[in-house]
Amino acid sequence: MSHHTQHTLSVLVENKPGVLTRIAGMFARRNYNIHSLAVGPTEDPRVSRLTLVVGTEAVQLEQIVKQLNKLVHVLKIVELEEGDTVERELQLIKVACDASTRSQVIELAKVFRANVVDVDHDSLTIEAAGDPEKLGAMVELLEPFGIREMVRSGRIALARGARSITDGSKVRMQRVV
Repeated sequence: MSHHTQHTLSVLVENKPGVLTRIAGMFARRNYNIHSLAVGPTEDPRVSRLTLVVGTEAVQLEQIVKQLNKLVHVLKIVELEEGDTVERELQLIKVACDASTRSQVIELAKVFRANVVDVDHDSLTIEAAGDPEKLGAMVELLEPFGIREMVRSGRIALARGARSITDGSKVRMQRVV
């Protein structure tokens, strides 16, 4: 029984130009949708980590991993299991408010341990970091005030505990073919 679900992939790649384009191209050619994509440096300056959230069936996921592994600059791919992972996103939300609603919006931000990072006469911009569910709940509660603009960073994630995807084998820059 295959059902659609979200999978979080942690992909270590060589920190070289064009790697992201190749990965995005592979998804586009196979008509796979990327729900979110975050990319940044790791503890090794030669290596970048992509956190990809894809919604797909298990069979397709296996294909995605096989295709990614064929790309020359991909060093390692791990699926991060839900519940065994620390996941965070950063979100900026510009909320409409006036003198009569400003304090309500600020109180709501405080409840979610979010920060007001910009104030204008008819809006507030709120910065919030947390797990995707928390951010979704905050958006729901802010919607009645009027959300002018919103952006989310895409999910970043690490496995819980001492485990690391580089454990057991130092990431080798030269692939063994």
